[in-house]
Amino acid sequence: MQEEPQKPKNSAKKYYSKPYPKQHQPYPGLEQKMKPKPDCGETSYVGHNLLLNRRALITGGDSGIGRAVAIAFAREGADVAISYMPAEEADALDVKKYIEQSGRRAILIPGDLPDEKFCQKLVREAAKKLGGLDIMVLNAGYQQYSTDILKLDTEQLERTFAINVFSMFWMVKAAIPLMKQGASIITTSSIQAYKPSENLIDYAATKAAIVAFTRALAKQVVKRGIRVNSVAPGPIWTALQVSGGRKTSSIPAFGKDTPMGRAGQPAELAGVYVLLASQASSYTTAEVYGVTGGNHTI
Repeated sequence: MQEEPQKPKNSAKKYYSKPYPKQHQPYPGLEQKMKPKPDCGETSYVGHNLLLNRRALITGGDSGIGRAVAIAFAREGADVAISYMPAEEADALDVKKYIEQSGRRAILIPGDLPDEKFCQKLVREAAKKLGGLDIMVLNAGYQQYSTDILKLDTEQLERTFAINVFSMFWMVKAAIPLMKQGASIITTSSIQAYKPSENLIDYAATKAAIVAFTRALAKQVVKRGIRVNSVAPGPIWTALQVSGGRKTSSIPAFGKDTPMGRAGQPAELAGVYVLLASQASSYTTAEVYGVTGGNHTI
């Protein structure tokens, strides 16, 4: 008996659209303590073997966008390694459960990305335990709001660039020799690269750098048969927002300034990462895909 097709829903009302409760967590924050908890596709994402037996490494795979991508990749048939900070162990163990329920291997590798040696070790360990590396999603990010550049200290500036930009260089250098033709690298940029907020001056600068990095790298490694693309999210409900990424007082209105009138959920990005990781996008490289709720990137 053929299943009834799902009726399309109004995208503006498909996910949570009420004001968010005010909340704050110490950095880096835990997704399971958020109210409401982000939707990462745990009960909704259905795979179609688009990544069957592929081997993927995802940074920041414990929560938010990285978590949604890890769940989607596993349901598409990939084995998945995720990196995360030790303080995020509870979230990491939870996503491991979803990966394994899909019948795929889950590799957990804790550590801190500002450490170049850890970035190198992370790539090598993931490739060794997975038996190779076909996909690398550079998703982890650091965001702390700052209302005045005169009060933006060097420690925050350096950490923001180390996590968001420098780690990409270190990990790519370690990964390329291990990747074969047909491999895919996907970075995570942001609407902030195109429409920067005044309170995210350092974060926005890193996201613009990621766009340039992605496009330049794509042209350099295409001769190796490796594609490189980026996803630029708009306001997405993740632990990044409640652990210093924005003012606590602004949490209730988060995402309300988009044409859709709401923030996005991590689940709404997973399909784009799957597309860019799969052979369905074999003619796509050096591209940036916006998932922004209507605040276009160009």
